[in-house]
Amino acid sequence: MNKKFNNIMDNKWWQEIAVILFSFTIYTLKNDWMLFSSFISIMMGVFFYLILYMHAQFNRFFLLPILFKNQRPITYIFLTLFGVLVFSIVLYELTLLDMFAKCHLYQNSHQRSYVYQLASVLGTLVCILSPIIVFKFYRIHKKQTDEALLFNQMQLNALKGQLNPHFLFNTFNTLYGISLEFPERTSDLIMKVSQLMRYQLESNSKQCVSLEDELEFINSYIQLEKERVGYRCDITYDCKIDNENAYKVSPMLLIAFIENAFKHGTCAIEKCFVRIIITVENGLLHLHVVNSIPKKNTEVVSTKIGLKNTIERLNLIYGKDYKLDIKDDKNTYIVDLKLQLKKFM
Repeated sequence: MNKKFNNIMDNKWWQEIAVILFSFTIYTLKNDWMLFSSFISIMMGVFFYLILYMHAQFNRFFLLPILFKNQRPITYIFLTLFGVLVFSIVLYELTLLDMFAKCHLYQNSHQRSYVYQLASVLGTLVCILSPIIVFKFYRIHKKQTDEALLFNQMQLNALKGQLNPHFLFNTFNTLYGISLEFPERTSDLIMKVSQLMRYQLESNSKQCVSLEDELEFINSYIQLEKERVGYRCDITYDCKIDNENAYKVSPMLLIAFIENAFKHGTCAIEKCFVRIIITVENGLLHLHVVNSIPKKNTEVVSTKIGLKNTIERLNLIYGKDYKLDIKDDKNTYIVDLKLQLKKFM
């Protein structure tokens, strides 16, 4: 229903019909057409309305551009008032013709006055131009909104295109590290990595995925990291959701913060820790990631794309409707992300 209504709102012909029906209804009520008893009266009324409509269209196509394109409001006001005066004189002269003596249109003395015709021309002009201008600005606003959405989507797709190779690069680095220490487990780990890659590819074309699917992907990644550094790193992962299968999230949005914790928090041989806590209450997702910072860091290969792209995606998707705090106190690196999730309809 909403889609059909939006199609009507976007169609210029339907907009024009709506303007005509609206102004014609106001015009007929103003002239008490329910009292008209002859076909001639109705035809005369339509004739008068067409004159008023032509005047409004003249203003629309010849005078309004002076206001909007040339930005000369004084000239527009002067020409509009001049046009109203000219058309009101024309209507006034028409009401004095003998043909109106045989119909019920404009029989009252005040309806045959010049002031009445002046008010008719001005009132009808307002009734016709007002919705036309509203529809015009609606189309302009919608076009700008559509262009902004398209641009944002193009940016998101570009960011995803950069982020996916980045994730692939980090995952294969993890797989390489495990294969060096535990070569007998390499085949099983390759299967786990393939599952991660499959999710990545399948979710790449989607704007949103279920929160459960995203969390399952995160859990699989954490299990992979446990295989690599679990013997020397205290890894904690806790997840609590108040309403399962109710929320959706942009795919691959949270993983960069978790990748970053393992990449930089476990880059030395010494004991370390990574703590990941995800909670969802009333649709508010809170991601809390803490990792230790080794005193003797080994050199980490980093493209510095993951976090930057994720923050840009957050800005594009949520604007100012999210909160991200990142703290580095030399011993620990803390990420706090809060954002309002969308619900499945």
